[in-house]
Amino acid sequence: MKTRLNWFAFAGVLLATGTLAPGFATAGVRACTFPGSPSTALDEAVTREAFRTAGIALSLGPGGFDGGDDDGVSLKELNAALAGKCDVIAGFPRSAIADGAGSKLTFSRGYLRSGYVSVTTRESSTPAGEAEVVAATYASPAQLIAVQQPNIRLDLENTAALTVDALARGQAHRAIVWYPAVVAYTIAHPERHFRVVKTVSPYADWQLVFAFGKNGAALQPRIDAALAKMAADGRLASLSRHWMLPDTAHAAGSPAATFAYRDGPARNDAGWRLTSASNRGSQAGRFIKVDASAAADAPGFDRAQVAHGKTLYSSSCAKCHGPDLQGLNAPALRGPSFAPAANAKLTIGGVYGYMANNMPADRPGKMKPQDYADIMAFLLYSNGYSAGSSKLTDDSAKASTTPLNARTPQ
Repeated sequence: MKTRLNWFAFAGVLLATGTLAPGFATAGVRACTFPGSPSTALDEAVTREAFRTAGIALSLGPGGFDGGDDDGVSLKELNAALAGKCDVIAGFPRSAIADGAGSKLTFSRGYLRSGYVSVTTRESSTPAGEAEVVAATYASPAQLIAVQQPNIRLDLENTAALTVDALARGQAHRAIVWYPAVVAYTIAHPERHFRVVKTVSPYADWQLVFAFGKNGAALQPRIDAALAKMAADGRLASLSRHWMLPDTAHAAGSPAATFAYRDGPARNDAGWRLTSASNRGSQAGRFIKVDASAAADAPGFDRAQVAHGKTLYSSSCAKCHGPDLQGLNAPALRGPSFAPAANAKLTIGGVYGYMANNMPADRPGKMKPQDYADIMAFLLYSNGYSAGSSKLTDDSAKASTTPLNARTPQ
């Protein structure tokens, strides 16, 4: 979030002028909380205080997402909610890798910055010689973080609350979950106590914002001004204090710069794909090291694959990664966080192996190998690679050690 403007002076001007789009001042603004969010209590409290500070009449409720399900909320559903029952959505998650910037939504400044954490109990222990069972919420950054870790069995749960509960009940040795889910669980179960450690991953850091649709875009500067005033006088810190990561939650693991997609051939055992992320195949769960100075040719693909891959992406991937690959509640698959102009940390084969083993998040590894190859062709094309006459296959995609640097289309 860029803050080059003098937020305190800007806030004072807006709050003093009291300007607001016609209609809102009398009818009130319809604010909705984000469905399934563990931070709903915080979202509601911040919404009430921000709108009170801005002097805007407010109607707050959970409605507007009739089409939502456990697989996330699509951009279409967000737009429908914002065009129908809501003018603004509180608790919208954003990060550097999935910020929704390619959508037509307008966003406020963040009011809570938190992260995905590794959680254990006092009783947690992994039996010697056995893989550690790690609970994570499917179709979420928690799953993407968990599958990068060696020697684990993945316990996928439908919600963040169930993920924490799997740990509390002893079903899992550890859980990876967004920290506010731990807070919400301990509020509901005050007898429970957890040890919390930060995770180190590009997918770990997120913030909560207000999202505005077409009907509410004029509210954005007014709400930003209110949040700036609340931050300046300590009210925002007071509201969010219990939801922020504690200072004692030190980071563990490798530096973020060493992160890479895990390579390795997929197994045909569907049950293994659902419960294990250790990739103990011929690559033994190793990470690819990229030498960006070494030239390597990208595997070829043709235009028919790009067209078919785009269709498959729209039906199986867009709900989480965005219709334009911009990222929604999963990482962007286009741009510098995915394919930088230089010095890539990922390889084409690494990304492909991860995708073929773990995606779609609700049906990992269930697509045909050639379908995965066609989706990879679409991703390459969308990041500047040119289509040719040769066909990208499952084998050629797996074998590629080419750094995933964006290219300028020819």
